[in-house]
Amino acid sequence: MGARAPRVAVVGHVEWVRFARVSHIPRAGEVVHARDPFEEPAGGGAVAAVQLARLAGASTLCTALGEDDHGRRSSARLSELGVHVLAAPRDEPTRSAVTLVDHSGERTITTFGARLEPVGADTQVPWSALAEVDAAYFTAGDLGALRAARAARVLVASPRALHALGHGVPLDVLVLSGEDAIEREEAVRAQADAELVVLTDGARGGSYRERSGGSGTWSAAPLPGAPVDSYGCGDSFAAGLTYGLGAGMTVPDALALAARCGAVCLTGRGPYERQLTL
Repeated sequence: MGARAPRVAVVGHVEWVRFARVSHIPRAGEVVHARDPFEEPAGGGAVAAVQLARLAGASTLCTALGEDDHGRRSSARLSELGVHVLAAPRDEPTRSAVTLVDHSGERTITTFGARLEPVGADTQVPWSALAEVDAAYFTAGDLGALRAARAARVLVASPRALHALGHGVPLDVLVLSGEDAIEREEAVRAQADAELVVLTDGARGGSYRERSGGSGTWSAAPLPGAPVDSYGCGDSFAAGLTYGLGAGMTVPDALALAARCGAVCLTGRGPYERQLTL
């Protein structure tokens, strides 16, 4: 890989999330007691940015935040975690969420408010800096933001970037969960722009196919502990893949690293207690 760690960035969204554990997800009309609550800035952009920072030493997050307490706390906390936050201000409140984790470690998420996304017209974000990045992960933003992110040497995208994809901007990788119906649906129009499509399949590993006709599979990485919380596993996987490709790894090696990132995250409470470090 060479001596220098790759320069990495994320273009995406942040949500202020309240986490808690429950014995099971409540049924209609049922009351369930939640325990061990805590709060963190999370969402696909934040989680990926922190995982990238832990692999590369630092990362940049281009995002949008409300000028409210959740926005200010998100920026401060992510900075503590090694992320350089470039946030365009919004009049709307920062999106929040509640995540309940059951006894098996599976999470259920309820969001409040609109997802705030960076756009190419945001003058507060120095988009030209992305041209100096080895690899970028795109999970939210408009078409202008995607075009700016394309200046990175390697561009990995999530199909949850609903409004930007499918307009002919070339992607190096489109990564999605085979267990997520929304991502599978959105990927239909986005995959034509991707050189590589990566489909994760949880504990079964996953598969990939290349525009050139090549394809392959990988196995899930062994867990370094008991499963605790699945929140952030997919975004940690995508970040590991982005880092690996930015560092010059082959696709199989980058996928193996990504699988380790997802596995380690699963053994921690919330997205940041356990993430793979370099």
